[in-house]
Amino acid sequence: MTIELTQHYFENKLPRMTKPTTISQLISNPSCLDDYDPNSMPVAKARLFIQQFLSPVRETECLPLRECLGRVLAKDILSPANVPNYDNSAMDGYAFNVADIGAALPTRLKVIGAAFAGRAFNGVLARGDCVRIMTGAAMPLGADTVVVQERVSLEADTITLIDAPKPHANVRFAGEDLHIGQTVLAAGHLMRPADLGLIASLGIADVEVYRKLKVAFFSTGDELVGLGKPLETGQVYDSNRYTLYGMLSRLGVEIIDLGAITDDPALLEAALLNAAKQADVVITSGGVSVGEADYMKLLLAKHGQVMFWKVAMKPGRPLAYGKVANAHYFGLPGNPVAVMVTFYQFVREAMLRLMGQPNSAPLPVFKVECTQAIKKLAGRTEFQRGILFADTDGNWRVKPTGAQGSALLSSMSLANCFIVLDESVGNLETGALVQVQVLDGII
Repeated sequence: MTIELTQHYFENKLPRMTKPTTISQLISNPSCLDDYDPNSMPVAKARLFIQQFLSPVRETECLPLRECLGRVLAKDILSPANVPNYDNSAMDGYAFNVADIGAALPTRLKVIGAAFAGRAFNGVLARGDCVRIMTGAAMPLGADTVVVQERVSLEADTITLIDAPKPHANVRFAGEDLHIGQTVLAAGHLMRPADLGLIASLGIADVEVYRKLKVAFFSTGDELVGLGKPLETGQVYDSNRYTLYGMLSRLGVEIIDLGAITDDPALLEAALLNAAKQADVVITSGGVSVGEADYMKLLLAKHGQVMFWKVAMKPGRPLAYGKVANAHYFGLPGNPVAVMVTFYQFVREAMLRLMGQPNSAPLPVFKVECTQAIKKLAGRTEFQRGILFADTDGNWRVKPTGAQGSALLSSMSLANCFIVLDESVGNLETGALVQVQVLDGII
């Protein structure tokens, strides 16, 4: 399609949005927010601008506990009972009353029975008595302390204490972990494996969570070819949809893959509107740069309100965020590494908020020594792919994976971290301290 026909298509076929939104108001009146510059946005400010337009889903569903892993709680989990619900022993040993230990040692106590987890001792201790007790067993009436078995000597039915334990030693008291009515997990908490066990320990079988976020995505470009087909000169396989699928799967969202769309404005329009109709979030890769065939900008100007940024970062300079109908829209670059970097630096955090997590944050960073020199221009944030490793002394260090081109997807497979170099950083010598974001367990 020629540029002239394309312009005619956009001018005559696509209806303009008529209802203003907070995003469209920002675009028409940038002074309403300090430091808004769609053509030169620092990474930290870009995150903040995106966050203020996000509202989490509200619909909820009640699920069996085992189906809640990776979901976000819609209601606080309150403890229906004390945990533990009875005083019990933390060790294998002997339970007794600490008042029976006199000033003079050693002290001898008579063993009158045994207590096991799930099978309590039913009697009451008299002065000078003790009970053999196992870990988790209920404390017998009249006992308040446990001495571990290694600290006594046993002859027939009598133990001898060489030294006295502190009062209440080795006892777990009722409500020590959780007390009745306590908020165990707050609404907005992302469920992890430990949480399943914690909720199960309360006897709770079903949990109310927010519904899954629906995310539709597609790639753009005439050069993209599906897997299993031969490549011609100038063509590449569509890898972005596979990395996006993997990253979205880690977030536990409902995924809608709309395929690869050629650079035809009519097809792109149909794909965009179809995605926005059925999803909470629409993600595209490619088409948001400055090329003659990057039609997504014109489509979004007609069908939505979008803040386009040339974010001061590498890789991933072209990035778009906005709304199409009721869906949030993220336009990611076309280069494979840039897709992954922008997803983890912007999209991941935004989607966690949309899923119902109110306090989602960027991936944590910490400083380690870099074993190689790094070339970098000041004035932009760079996310170089790195390999974090422990040296022979056990000290953590990092090194770049090698060439850092945004089309080198192999660098992401080699990397286990991003080396984060903010806009104030220039060239670095070997041994400089750098910030890293660990990716293992996230990608």
